[in-house]
Amino acid sequence: MSRRANCWDNAPQESFFGHMKDEIDLSECTSYEDVFHVIAEWADYYNYERYQWDLARLAPAEYYDYLTTGKYPLHIPKPNGSRH
Repeated sequence: MSRRANCWDNAPQESFFGHMKDEIDLSECTSYEDVFHVIAEWADYYNYERYQWDLARLAPAEYYDYLTTGKYPLHIPKPNGSRH
């Protein structure tokens, strides 16, 4: 346990929910099911399609696979004229 009111404890969650609040629009939702559907779609987008520089330019799910397997999923071509 860390000290009480340590702002770094919740930094990942605050970042995630901050992005979520900035990127989704719930103004047209009229029921719980509508809100649930919009949030579920955004969560799938965030985890599988939203590439992030801090995660080796991968989506979070791809980054997890990269950490567990050691295999980088993106092909990066070598520059022309490279001898390596």
